[in-house]
Amino acid sequence: MLHVIATPIGNLGDLSPRAQDALRSASLVACEDTRRTWQLLSHIGVPRPEMLSYRQGNEERLVDRIVAAVRAGREVALCSDGGYPGISDPGYRLIRACAQANVPYDVIPGASAVNVALLMSGLSTSSFTFRGFPPRGPGALRNWFAEDRDKPHTLVCYESPFRVAATLEAALDALGDREAAVCIELTKLHERVSRGYLSDLVREFRGAEVKGEVTLVIAGDNPKFRRSDARDDS
Repeated sequence: MLHVIATPIGNLGDLSPRAQDALRSASLVACEDTRRTWQLLSHIGVPRPEMLSYRQGNEERLVDRIVAAVRAGREVALCSDGGYPGISDPGYRLIRACAQANVPYDVIPGASAVNVALLMSGLSTSSFTFRGFPPRGPGALRNWFAEDRDKPHTLVCYESPFRVAATLEAALDALGDREAAVCIELTKLHERVSRGYLSDLVREFRGAEVKGEVTLVIAGDNPKFRRSDARDDS
């Protein structure tokens, strides 16, 4: 069996008992960073198993090897540095290969920056879209946001701490001044969430030094989340 395991995004206490059992039973652990995963295994008292660095760049090359290990009867754990494997992290190719070849696998739920950020933002949770990491080029970035300009769903994406201000500016330009939240280091000691309209957040983060992992949450196209309508109501 291949166990696709969601691991903590910060707080190690978020690793579920079921995930711990799967990691203890695994004779092979395929993970994004063996050093980071070994720290997690040490935290829960798991003796070091065989570990395989499965990361962006070597995913495709290692898929057959991991599938063969499962077929040989081994318990294999797949995890990333945090959150769900395959969600903006390595894992999709292996999971798809198992699905296509009828190789047994399960998914063990756990922490996700997407869900935590969505709830911490205070924005609508009735429908949302997660789009991973946005493109870097200014034009491509603006067009990327513009695709959701008229959509009612809340938009969630990841971003580098070095690009927060530029991405907020592109969102403001493409979407207009609507409510948003910048979520930094979720579940960790220095967790921080800044909420406000995009124009306010641009001013807050322009020139600011941001450290840690960042998730952006931006309101959908709804009058109650746009600054112009809020002013009209007042």
